[in-house]
Amino acid sequence: MNTRFLETFITLAQLRSFRATARALHATPAAISLRIKSLEEELQTELVDRGSKEFRLTPHAEYLLNHAKAVVDATRRLQTAAHKDSAIRGRLRLGVIESVVHSWLAQYIRELNVLYPELEIDLAVDISHVLERRLRARELDLVIQVEGVAGNEIVSQALAVYPLRWIARRGLLDMRQDGLLQRLLQWPILTFGRGTAPQRAVEDIVGKMANLAQIPLEQTRITCSPSVAAIVQLVRDGYGVAAIPGLFVLKALEDGEFVELPVQPEPPHIIVAMCFHANADMLVHKAATAARHACANYCRQQGTRYIKPLG
Repeated sequence: MNTRFLETFITLAQLRSFRATARALHATPAAISLRIKSLEEELQTELVDRGSKEFRLTPHAEYLLNHAKAVVDATRRLQTAAHKDSAIRGRLRLGVIESVVHSWLAQYIRELNVLYPELEIDLAVDISHVLERRLRARELDLVIQVEGVAGNEIVSQALAVYPLRWIARRGLLDMRQDGLLQRLLQWPILTFGRGTAPQRAVEDIVGKMANLAQIPLEQTRITCSPSVAAIVQLVRDGYGVAAIPGLFVLKALEDGEFVELPVQPEPPHIIVAMCFHANADMLVHKAATAARHACANYCRQQGTRYIKPLG
């Protein structure tokens, strides 16, 4: 059985679109359709409900999905063993910011488990300057944070850009363009933890917006939180307007619960970087390569509106 066809089936089940699957796998929709048809012939069952107006897997396909994932995972483990990458073992002390937790961390951990089943992972989630301090103290082996780390002894590689948007609960503001900036600044601005690079940038933007709207700066309010989940919940509760990546609330945007506010200037983007010691062990370099691939794959799945790969 061609495992590439199984991988196509798994990706199609995740993205629920032939076009999106084609973009993610660098193929044409026709090629993706042909792979699925070939797999259906081999399995002697229909996988896609072609009678439905919306994309839908057949009930049998939903049942077979976990089996397909098991076959692909087993194949990857076999390939890993054949290339002796399973010799990568030990403990990886990984530090990440919460923005990564809410995006591609799960894919990354799964990929590490498949590639290096003997690797143990200790995960720390914190703000960037704490992760940097712990990396320099060699308490962490690999960190994924906002922006890179200066120093010849540290390797820093940009992975992705997270575009920030003004996000609010639907109905919180009158969306008419006239006076929208003034109405936005009447609410608390929710953003990342105080002292972080995104927070400082948002504070500068709010100052410029207040000047444009002819509102005294002291009348504006910025509420900072290191927790993305807390920010999203406060938006949901109608507490204020958030300057966060639209990626974090994609489902709420698609469902119409949240809206993006067409206000200029837009908040600054977040640049996510990967950092590790130049003289790190082989397992750290292998883990770094896997992080780059996992992030790039996630970027392709989400589309450049929400996350853009770098490097």
